Amino acid sequence: MASKTASIVYRFGSKAHRYQQGYGAKIPEHWHKWRRWTKPPRPVHWIPEEGKYKINPKTGERDRIQNVPIYVKFPRESQSALWGGEGVIKGYRKKKDKKMKPKVGKEWKPQLFTKTFYSEILDRNIGPISVTRSTLDQIDDCFGFDFYILKTPREDLRSKLGEDLKRHMLLKLARKDELYPEDEEKREKIYNRYKEFIVPEEEAEWIGLSYAEAIKKVKAQEAKDNPIRPLVDVYTEELVVRLREQGLEGPDIELDEDSPSRVESVRKWIFGKKSEDPEKS
Repeated sequence: MASKTASIVYRFGSKAHRYQQGYGAKIPEHWHKWRRWTKPPRPVHWIPEEGKYKINPKTGERDRIQNVPIYVKFPRESQSALWGGEGVIKGYRKKKDKKMKPKVGKEWKPQLFTKTFYSEILDRNIGPISVTRSTLDQIDDCFGFDFYILKTPREDLRSKLGEDLKRHMLLKLARKDELYPEDEEKREKIYNRYKEFIVPEEEAEWIGLSYAEAIKKVKAQEAKDNPIRPLVDVYTEELVVRLREQGLEGPDIELDEDSPSRVESVRKWIFGKKSEDPEKS
């Protein structure tokens, strides 16, 4: 038992208790597979050095290379935009005068542009949205907006908007009939262009969902598979069965014939019919 708990904590971190019981334990593996990082984020604000050692130019000794990533903060505004892995960096401003003066904090923010993109898969314009110069370079490297959204992993996308767009694109590809329904030739062309990214529909519909959205989806599926019925309908049906077994009949109720209004008739017989006239009620 301890090893199982340790495995869950290793996979999900400090919030592992959310996936051990309740609705969190019913979230499918497709969602967890998408949430895991396959590799460290691509460096955007710094350039890692290659190799394990380098020669110190001052001492001539061999020093170990330490590629320490810069801490980047992603504010709420970045989740409704495409910043291409860029974010806010906190540090200190360099002093130009006396050494005894206290350090002054400083923030470096990315330069933002407002752009509108066209999605071939969704067949619509996306935007206007805020992007950075790094985002535009990555879109050019991927040869298109749709390829950028589909190729870029979650750890490099770092945007809820990008994750939602990826889910809608994959669902569109999984439901081929919804892809350009009036133009079969273009449908085949777009489908073949992005067929390497196609995943099953039951997996695509979980991509990009937050924890709260995943729980909401699990609840909706359970409500659809096991709809909640009012107890008055359940007890009324049981009463109808008992009356039929005993050969009894209520007023104006035929128990020998199957009728869709049988339960409603018994309910009116037990509880009475509400008067529509407000003066009589």
